[in-house]
Amino acid sequence: MSRRWVTQSYAKINLGLHVLERLPNGYHNLETGFCFIEWSDRIEMRPAAQMELHMSEPTIPVDDSNLIVKALQLLQEHAGLRDQYHISVDKRVPAGAGLGGGSANAAAVLRMVNKVANLGLAAVELAEVGLRIGADVPFFIHNHVGIGRGLGHKIEMCDIQPDAWIVTVFPNESSSTVEAYEQVYPNPEPDFNLKKVLTEEEIEEWPFLLINDLEPGVIARIPQVGDMKDQMLDFGAEFAGMSGSGSSVFGLFHQDFVATEAYESFVRLGYAANLTRPKFLPDTGVYELG
Repeated sequence: MSRRWVTQSYAKINLGLHVLERLPNGYHNLETGFCFIEWSDRIEMRPAAQMELHMSEPTIPVDDSNLIVKALQLLQEHAGLRDQYHISVDKRVPAGAGLGGGSANAAAVLRMVNKVANLGLAAVELAEVGLRIGADVPFFIHNHVGIGRGLGHKIEMCDIQPDAWIVTVFPNESSSTVEAYEQVYPNPEPDFNLKKVLTEEEIEEWPFLLINDLEPGVIARIPQVGDMKDQMLDFGAEFAGMSGSGSSVFGLFHQDFVATEAYESFVRLGYAANLTRPKFLPDTGVYELG
């Protein structure tokens, strides 16, 4: 039997998001807080005669548009990689949810192949490869929470992982990243300093200070996002917001039983949801299966 390796690919949420400037190439300068949630995909890999990708979610393409395929192609080009692998993804993180699932998958595969093929690439070098795939891939490569700037790829590492329970829910309708950014008006001088809010202010103050500039435009297109924010607060969340370009909504809770009841309520209503422990940090190790 051939050797097999496994890793977990964890999702993120955005604590606030300021769109500062629209660039000539259509991208945006932004500022956002990246932290992790316990929602993850399981990725298994083994050597193969030719590259093959299998996704448990049949609606997700496995051609060159898949970020995992792009990651392997770029790694082959960058490191002269000749080895081929069969990669199987047990997809649990919803796509089009603003949780970075695809980018996290790409980063996980870059880390896996780097270890399994003994490429010896440092995280900084892997992140440079990852940036060619997507702006948030370097965050998942480095695996450190912090403030993302530029396109979101420049990470100032600081401990902003909430000391609170996080309930994240997907409203069963994806949000278009392109549309979300098209409808936003950049503001180069936000009212509040994001890092200061996340590192110095209590969570109870965040509803007055923490803003996702993309949220109003997404709520106009997907009203359920706004409804779910209200539901989170009704369930007892100290703060609720949309992650990234949507459409997932998260709530922060101080009490475990209140968070658990909110999570279970969303599940009973038929939504994909996740419950994350306070100060959660992901294990992104690559392990060989016996």
